[in-house]
Parts: sequence; C-alpha cells; structure tokens
Amino acid sequence: MQKVEHIGIAVKSLEVSIPLFEKLLNSDCYKKELVESEFVETAFFQTGQTKIELLEATGPDSAIAKFVDKKGEGIHHIAFEVTDIYAEMERLSKEGFTLLQTQPKKGADNKLVCFLHPKGTNGVLVELCQEI
Repeated sequence: MQKVEHIGIAVKSLEVSIPLFEKLLNSDCYKKELVESEFVETAFFQTGQTKIELLEATGPDSAIAKFVDKKGEGIHHIAFEVTDIYAEMERLSKEGFTLLQTQPKKGADNKLVCFLHPKGTNGVLVELCQEI
C-alpha cells in the first residue's frame, strides 16, 4: 500500500457538509460525483497528498444510510492507494483478511475499489483503491 488515498466521512447532507468542510479545510470541494450502484453521492476535497471524501446516501438501502442510522455522521472508512488491486487482494486474502468483494468494482473518483471486513481490521473499514 502506497499511501492513505482518502478518508471517507459519512454525512446526512452534502448541502450542509460541503460548506462546513470548505471552511474547516480552507479549500473548495473540487469534485462531486454520483455513484448510482452504491446509492451514494460523494464530494471530494484535496488536503495535501490525501483527500477527504464526504458520502451522502441517495437511498434508504445504501450502506451509508445504514451507517448514519446506526452510528451517526462520522468517519466511515480509510482508503489506501495500491498499484495492483488484484495482487493486493490476493495477498491480503492469503494473510487471512476477509474481503467484502471477490472482484474490485468501480468506485468514485475514477477508481477500482475493494473493501476489507472491519472485523479483521480492528473495527476500521479499509478500502483498497487503484486509479483506473
């Protein structure tokens, strides 16, 4: 894993949260994107070499909606950049980590992504992401 690519933060409303994070980070949101397959809308901020990704559910069955209902707004996941997501998935599987997908899927910000089950990572949802 090369670096922390982004930190995902689940929010109830991008309309409310984007201005808040613009003030907090003294930086504009540089990209919004709808990920229809995951029922989520995202907003990105650049912070040095790492990004902040705000995630708002677009439907009640979204993983983000369930997260916010159960835990409230807050840090949802930490994403690590990888150069070969397939090799990294194989390595982590051999090391005993549980992958939530058998194949990477297209995520936001032009990335292939795969998540690791938080039960094997001290309660942290870890995302692997590779530039497409």
